[in-house]
Amino acid sequence: MGNLLKVLTREIENYPHFFLDFENAQPTDGEQEVWNQISAVLQDSESMLADLQAYKGAGQEIRDAIQNPNDIQLQEKAWNSVCPLVVRLKRFYEFSLRLEKALQSLLESLTCPPYTPTQHLEREQALAKEFAEILHFTLRFDELKMRNPAIQNDFSYYRRTISRNRINNMHLDIENEVNNEMANRMSLFYAEATPMLKTLSNATTHFVSENKTLPIENTTDCLSTMASVCKVMLETPEYRSRFTSEETLMFCMRVMVGVIILYDHVHPVGAFSKTSKIDMKGCIKVLKEQPPDTVEGLLNALRFTTKHLNDESTSKQIRAMLQ
Repeated sequence: MGNLLKVLTREIENYPHFFLDFENAQPTDGEQEVWNQISAVLQDSESMLADLQAYKGAGQEIRDAIQNPNDIQLQEKAWNSVCPLVVRLKRFYEFSLRLEKALQSLLESLTCPPYTPTQHLEREQALAKEFAEILHFTLRFDELKMRNPAIQNDFSYYRRTISRNRINNMHLDIENEVNNEMANRMSLFYAEATPMLKTLSNATTHFVSENKTLPIENTTDCLSTMASVCKVMLETPEYRSRFTSEETLMFCMRVMVGVIILYDHVHPVGAFSKTSKIDMKGCIKVLKEQPPDTVEGLLNALRFTTKHLNDESTSKQIRAMLQ
């Protein structure tokens, strides 16, 4: 029994655990400059989500135009419906570029020597909170995008119409707003099932390859530490009771899942292998203990947007837990 207790204690000690104050963390003087920079980006995140949630698309107008190719009025109606939507889609895409820069600044701060990633996250809680807010936004954005097929339909119609007009040597005003190069980049972005997550994943991979003197472990340990801290806060009554809002628990779960997915995309062998520094069984167990309707979307994110779940090295037990 004593040996078992030692093993369990060692297992808990292997995973970082401390309270990360997602509700009240304030920047110290050392964090202030980077915090201000990230804060300027994050202040637009809620309006982006509200805008995406309200996105209805021009499906009916497009169908009418396609079914009646000789009706000029219907063609114009579809075009005039799609153009403002494309401008909106451009704004989401441009926000992803700002988010990419923000994440790279945060990673720089949270991985630089002489501190370990755990020390950084514990000491610089306001920056850790902003990192969490970026992940939280990313999962919410991608969830909304996945449920909205109109986005890709609208954008495909826009591109087809532009191509047709280019063949006829017509230049349309909107091309000043969304030129061909921008349309190509947007097309790649929206073709992704989870475009914001892909942006973060690319930004993190880029950060690792740009900072050759920084061991990749500094970055992946920052991600695994964040996942472990979220898991421990969710499963420890003493920590949970320090949150004043139920919303914070949902926030914590979303951040945990976001950071697992990011780790799985960036780490050479991913989050599910035996050598992973994330306690995947523990993380899935914490999610499964919540009311099913609140976590189904998060479990689906682990099932369908991770990279290594179906690798041979993933244990049968983990796969069964996500069945």
